[in-house]
Amino acid sequence: MRDRLAEVKAQVQTALDVAMAGLPEGELTDAMRYACTGGKRIRAFLVMESARLFGLADPAALPVAAAVEALHAYSLVHDDLPSMDDDDLRRGLPTVHLRWSEATAILAGDALQGLAFGLLADPRIGAPERRLALVRGFAEAVGGGGMVWGQALDIAAETAAEPLDLAAITRLQQAKTGALIQFSATAGAVMAGEDPGPLADYARRLGLAFQIQDDILDVTGTEAETGKRTGKDGTANKATFVSLLGLQGAQDQARQLVRDAETALDPYGEAAGNLRQLARFVIERDA
Repeated sequence: MRDRLAEVKAQVQTALDVAMAGLPEGELTDAMRYACTGGKRIRAFLVMESARLFGLADPAALPVAAAVEALHAYSLVHDDLPSMDDDDLRRGLPTVHLRWSEATAILAGDALQGLAFGLLADPRIGAPERRLALVRGFAEAVGGGGMVWGQALDIAAETAAEPLDLAAITRLQQAKTGALIQFSATAGAVMAGEDPGPLADYARRLGLAFQIQDDILDVTGTEAETGKRTGKDGTANKATFVSLLGLQGAQDQARQLVRDAETALDPYGEAAGNLRQLARFVIERDA
């Protein structure tokens, strides 16, 4: 799995570089490239491996994989802004608004979002109706009923009279983190015109396990390991899976979610081996 993950990372970075090669040179494009550098590329991996399940070759899936990573990069740039989470470190480097300016960071995020939707128009993906289905699903996953809504819930929670309970935290994270992960994991089925149900079940559990591990790393990790500031949630008295379940309870919950995610892949047999390993990797990572 790790070899395949490294392969996907290289392919996606090349695809993003090519996609931005024709843009006007200057601060904006520099900031876009900077925002797209590094990262685990888990969402891209989900796209590529879900496509493989249905016999789709990498060249068909790569534009979709690059699109989700461009969109993810935009979300991180905006998430780090002073008006959002106000972070100064991302992937071990200064955040975009500190490296350039807040205005450039906003515009770079906006441009990356546009780039992402443009990538989904690539004819290599398949028939127009398949591309249209991807665009529709993408818009739903990342917009006002998905990722952006989750971010809005997160911001509102900071000034709420009472901390969020477990159900509210789960709903928030299923939108903020889970919606794009679910789109990524089901993209192959959509491209192939197949039932995305089992992959959606897998992704819902994977997305929550991913977020729980993030909450765990905020408590147990170091800035050198994670590439970002740690301990912020506790300082802000923010409700997280760890604050609500305890560290051991959160770890137990993450492991159960991974077991359930692996079970959801049973219809695909051994072909889903890399996706099973990814689920385990998600809660074993230290960044």
